[in-house]
Amino acid sequence: HDQVEAMTMATRIVVMKDGFIQQVDTPQHLYDNPCNIFVAGFIGTPQMNFINGTIAEKDNDLYFEFGKGDEEHPLPTNSLKLPAEKATNEELRKYIGMEVVAGLRPEAIFDDPMQISLKPDSLVETDVDVTELMGAEIYLYLTVPQGDEYADPINLTARVSSRSTSRAGDKIKVAFDMSRMHFFDKDTEKCICH
Repeated sequence: HDQVEAMTMATRIVVMKDGFIQQVDTPQHLYDNPCNIFVAGFIGTPQMNFINGTIAEKDNDLYFEFGKGDEEHPLPTNSLKLPAEKATNEELRKYIGMEVVAGLRPEAIFDDPMQISLKPDSLVETDVDVTELMGAEIYLYLTVPQGDEYADPINLTARVSSRSTSRAGDKIKVAFDMSRMHFFDKDTEKCICH
């Protein structure tokens, strides 16, 4: 049950849930290519962030849209463009207009100005709730407010450089590395694409 020991010492890992084998693979492949939401959330510390949203198509590009608008702005509050390798994925294209679960590891969320300037199509406005200094890095615990005041905010964890200037109480933009976003079927929880 010691995940760190298993990841550092094992050459193959079996991930089980309720007595059923979910995935058997190398530690790195489990981390990079989880077969379902359970494996994705189980492997990695802090665990993968999960966001419910919809796949949308505009001008032959695919977008991941999430967040609730309000009466004035009924559209989703976040529309993030997918990179070409994901936009042309035949499995993912089957989900256009459908709800999916997106997964993004904490180290694929950035708050530094350089990454934010490089990723203008994948910026999300967040509130910094807590910062946790871990030595060489900082964990940012973020919430993405939704336009609908009755909707729960979306909680995210980012693993950023210890040079980060983000502090609790700040409103900041973060950039998602969309090439590292995983997509899962909302009903079966199986991976659609990595």
